[in-house]
Amino acid sequence: MGERTGEGPPTVLALHGWARTHRDFARVLVPPDAPPVDAIALDLPGFGASPPPPEPWGSPEYARLVAEVLGQMAPQVVVLGHSFGGRVAVELASAHPESVGALVLTGVPLVHGAGRSRPALRFRLGRSLHRIGLLSESRMDRLRDRFGSSDYRNAHGVMRQVLVRVVNERYDDALSSLRCPVDLVWGSEDDVATLALARAAAAHIADVHVFELAGVGHHTPLAAPEALHDALLRRLADRRDDRGVGHGG
Repeated sequence: MGERTGEGPPTVLALHGWARTHRDFARVLVPPDAPPVDAIALDLPGFGASPPPPEPWGSPEYARLVAEVLGQMAPQVVVLGHSFGGRVAVELASAHPESVGALVLTGVPLVHGAGRSRPALRFRLGRSLHRIGLLSESRMDRLRDRFGSSDYRNAHGVMRQVLVRVVNERYDDALSSLRCPVDLVWGSEDDVATLALARAAAAHIADVHVFELAGVGHHTPLAAPEALHDALLRRLADRRDDRGVGHGG
C-alpha cells in the first residue's frame, strides 16, 4: 500500500519511519512550487494501510518485501529512508546493489552508542539477565513497559516484537558493503537519532556526505521537506549523468 507520484517511471522509492505512513513524504515528493517527483512511497507492513507482517520481521525481511517493488521502477532508483525506513533502505541497498543507485537517509539510528542516552540501570541489568536465560520473557516485558520508549509502549502484538528485534540490529556490515553514494540529511536537533549517530554511521560508508539542517528535529520529512527534495534532485541528476556517460554521452 502507498502512493505513486509523477507520471514517468518511478525513480525514487520512499520509506517512512516507525509508526508513520507514506503521507509524511507528501511535500517532499509533491512540493507546492515544483513538479512532482516520479516516485513510489510505501506504507510498510504494520503501518498505514498495510497489515502487520505474519511474524516478527527485522529490517532484512522488510527489505526482501520492498525489493518486490523494484521491478516496477526505473533502473538504479534513489531510495529515501526516514528513521525505521532508513534501516530498511540500507538493507535493501546492501542486498540489491544493482537496483539501488543512491540512498538519501534522514534520522536513521544505524549505529549503537555515539550520543544515545543509556537506559536505566535496572533495565540494563534485566536485559543482561534475560539474554542469559535468568529472567523470564514476561518479567522482561514488564521492564520494557516501564522503561521502554513510547514507541514500545504504543506498539502491540507482533509489531512490539518487530520493534524489539529492529532496535537491537546492527548495520555495520551492511553500511560497509554499500556501493552507492549515500547522503545523510540530518536535523541538528534530532534527539532520536542524533547528529553524532549520523557521523558515526558515516565512518562505515565509502561514499558519503553529511548535510546538517540547523534547528530541525527528528521528523525531517515534515519539518524540512525542501531539504530532502533538493537532496533527491541532486542524486537524480547524478543518476542521469552516470547513465549518459555509460551510453557514450
